[in-house]
Amino acid sequence: MRVHDCDAGGVLAPDIVRDVIWLLRHGEAADGSPDAERPLTPKGEGQSRAAGAALAELGVELDACLASPKVRAAETARLACDQLDGLEVQLEQKLAGGPFDAESLAAGLGDHVLLVGHDPDFSMAVHRMTGAQVRLKKGGLAGVHKGELVVLLRPDELAALAASRLQQL
Repeated sequence: MRVHDCDAGGVLAPDIVRDVIWLLRHGEAADGSPDAERPLTPKGEGQSRAAGAALAELGVELDACLASPKVRAAETARLACDQLDGLEVQLEQKLAGGPFDAESLAAGLGDHVLLVGHDPDFSMAVHRMTGAQVRLKKGGLAGVHKGELVVLLRPDELAALAASRLQQL
């Protein structure tokens, strides 16, 4: 993302670059077992909505969304995509846990692809693509463009970006 101007309210207006792979770590989830069936908590639901609303505020128009089939990730993806004109979520087993190739998964799906899943896998994927050492918080978002980390936002930052959009709902 390149920042090129401020709007009348002093908010930075981004010029979103093309071909961004967005990585969203699932929101806060309930404790329990089996692990794959853990749902989001109310806080995690809010984090997920905020992530989608923040992407919308940034002017991102997603072409595809792939999510881990684990309940907490699939719920995160659905709630985020509801803020982005209800983009259909496709479940992808390769995001369920363990190393994955984000660039291969996103290939051919469009200019802006959202992947939703788990850590430490997502932090490692950002490192493999960019060399950056990051630790994605639950509900955190990273954007990678051609090997460069262009966006890294924590849940509180996403909530701040999303606040006006979520109040309108």
